[in-house]
Amino acid sequence: MPERGRPLEGLGFLTIGLFDRDDPRSGHETTLELIELGEQLGFDSAWLRHRHLQYGISSPVAVMAAASQRTSRIRLGTAVTPIGAENPFRLAEDLATVDVLTGGRLTPGFSSGPPMRFDDYKEAIYPDTWQVEDLGYDRLLRLRSFLRGDEVSPFSGRQGIEEYSSRVEPHAPGLADRLWYGAGSTRSATWAGEHGFGLLTSSVVSSEHGTDFATNQAAQIRAYRDAHPDPARARVSQGLVVIPTDSATASQVERYRAYAESRNARVGVPQGPRGMLFAADIVGSSAEIAERLLSHEGYLLTDEVAFALPFSFDRDDYVQLLNDITGVLGPLLGWRPAA
Repeated sequence: MPERGRPLEGLGFLTIGLFDRDDPRSGHETTLELIELGEQLGFDSAWLRHRHLQYGISSPVAVMAAASQRTSRIRLGTAVTPIGAENPFRLAEDLATVDVLTGGRLTPGFSSGPPMRFDDYKEAIYPDTWQVEDLGYDRLLRLRSFLRGDEVSPFSGRQGIEEYSSRVEPHAPGLADRLWYGAGSTRSATWAGEHGFGLLTSSVVSSEHGTDFATNQAAQIRAYRDAHPDPARARVSQGLVVIPTDSATASQVERYRAYAESRNARVGVPQGPRGMLFAADIVGSSAEIAERLLSHEGYLLTDEVAFALPFSFDRDDYVQLLNDITGVLGPLLGWRPAA
C-alpha cells in the first residue's frame, strides 16, 4: 500500500479530447461518452486537458457543463487551465454556474505564467495590455477570492426593478476549497502548499535532483506537504500515462508498445532551458503496472491518481483502457469503485 498507510483514495482519468478540424462535434461527443462510461465503471474523477489553438478541448467549462447533464456522481476537473489566458472574474462566474449544475462536483486545476506558445496569440487576447498583464500567481488568487464570495462591488441591493449582488453570482459553496494547482517544480509545489491548493503532479517535472523522474517528483510532493498549513488536508494527485493490456487485442498491444517506444527517447534526458523530465509511459499487464507504481517514489506519496489517456488512440482503445484500469489495475492498487 502507499506510504501514507492507506489504499488509493481516488481513481481518475485525464483526456485531451481530440477532434477532427472538419468534424469537431464527433470528438467532443466521444469525450462526453468516455466521461459517462467512466462514471458507470466507478471512476471517482474525470479530468480535461485545456488546449488553446489546437484540436483539443479549448473550453473545458463548456464540456463539463455538458457532462454535468449526463452524469450524477463523477467529479469533473481541468488539468490544467492556464490562468494567464483567462479573465478571473468571468471564469469565476462560469465555474460557479457549472459547479451549481453539477451539485458541487467541480475540481478545477490551474497553472500560472504565460500559457504555451503565448507569444503567438498574445496580441489576439490582450491587444493593448499584454505587456502589463499579471499572468502569475496573483491572478489565480484573485480567481479564488471571487469563488470564495469576497466582495467585488461596493453596491448590493435593488435599483429600480433590478437586484444586484456585491459578490460573484451564483455562489458555489465549497468550490474555492476544491481548486488544484499543476506544479512542475519545487518552487511551484511549495507555493501550492503554502496557499492551500491541491497539488496536481503530472508526467513532467523539473530536474532539480538528478535525472530520475520519480526522485524529483517525490521531492516536490514532500516540499508541498511541508509547506501546507494543514497537512491533514493536503491533497496530491498524480497523472502518469499507464496503458494496461489485460483485455487488449494483439494489434492494440502492438500499437500501444509502438506509441510508448516513440516517446522513450526523451525519458531521463532533461528537456529545454528548464531541464524538464518526462516520465516513461507504462505499458503492460495491470499486475506489471501495479508493481512499477508500488516501487515509484512519487506514486507512494500521492492520495489519488488521474491516469492520462494517450493523445491519439481510438475510442475503442480508450474503452478498453478504462475497463482495465477500473476492473484490474485499480483493485491491485487497493482502490474500490464508488458505490
